[in-house]
Amino acid sequence: MNGLTLAYIGDAYYELEIRKHLIEQGYTQVKILHNRAIKYTSGIAQAKIIERLINEDYLNEDELSAYKRGRNNSSTGRKNLDAKLYVMATGFEAVIGYLFLNDKDRLNEFIDKSIMIIEEEGF
Repeated sequence: MNGLTLAYIGDAYYELEIRKHLIEQGYTQVKILHNRAIKYTSGIAQAKIIERLINEDYLNEDELSAYKRGRNNSSTGRKNLDAKLYVMATGFEAVIGYLFLNDKDRLNEFIDKSIMIIEEEGF
């Protein structure tokens, strides 16, 4: 499966998991949920997460391959996001898509680790 398709799946799943996490934390007002979710799901946050995971050698060979496929297939960025960060964020989402299709246990671990990084760093 190509990297952008993996990223498409990963984007949807990650957004859902973040919303679930925030509701479990007691956030129930939609406006607050939305504003809090952005801290976890923005392209900047996703790029910072994947950068840290790569620096910590957290990704295995298959996950790194999925990251590179997503990153390398992403050519157009968003207006509000630097091109480098955009491709990193797309790679992050591709890893989630890959794990969603191939390894649910590792996917849960990856999501938990991503949430922990955001909460530690306070993006």
